[in-house]
Amino acid sequence: MTAPFRCTSLACAAAVLALAACTNPATSGGAQSARSSLNGHAANLPVATPVGPSVSCIPLASVRESRVRDDWTIDFKAGGKRWYRTVLPYRCNGLGFERAFSYATSISQLCSADIITVFPQSGIGGPRASCGLGQFQPVELVK
Repeated sequence: MTAPFRCTSLACAAAVLALAACTNPATSGGAQSARSSLNGHAANLPVATPVGPSVSCIPLASVRESRVRDDWTIDFKAGGKRWYRTVLPYRCNGLGFERAFSYATSISQLCSADIITVFPQSGIGGPRASCGLGQFQPVELVK
């Protein structure tokens, strides 16, 4: 049996709580679409129109929600209504299925140089893949 993941910083604890709130398949589009996709890409990935230049980091304090779209794509809602899409440079196996991840950072920002770790939604078992983030592109999501 693997020991549970433990946050040792306030930023980590806040991030895990914020991310755990958005891993419910009922509110995040369900895991079925990501499971049935080819090469980890979701068949129904929401269209995202860029609304400015991409940035390397977003402030952790402004992150309100995240939505794992597939093994390659995560959308972060920051502040009021602004969304940032990050496309991972490499596939993060299991991310689209589990839709749960954590990260640790020593600064008050989440950056493209940071690593996320996939965790099972069930809480059974230990961490899965660890993957690097991409740039954060401000987008408008088309519904």
